Amino acid sequence: MNAHPRNWVAIGDLTDIPREGARVVKTDAGCIAVFRTADDKVYALDDRCPHKGGPLSQGIVHGTSVTCPLHNWVFDLATGLAQGADEGAVAMTAVRVEQGRILLAADDLARRSAS
Repeated sequence: MNAHPRNWVAIGDLTDIPREGARVVKTDAGCIAVFRTADDKVYALDDRCPHKGGPLSQGIVHGTSVTCPLHNWVFDLATGLAQGADEGAVAMTAVRVEQGRILLAADDLARRSAS
């Protein structure tokens, strides 16, 4: 059991993001890419590829992965880790969907702002 319940910030509706698409949320901590898979799972990662800074929100979503539009690096949306021979990771923000609303973890955003 978590001793500190998380605070959540609503950022929009699930239907605001097309299936296999993404939207960018601008925060004090930087841009967060929020992805929706074909089966309505939602993930939130930094909108910046660690390789060359490509905007992951403009990448191709396939399964639970996204391919960077600049150099085709592939990241697992569930872990933020680069796949295949590439190495690296993208910072993640906890996300959940509640009654069709997408919520980001406020403490994750605050932690990013502080760093």
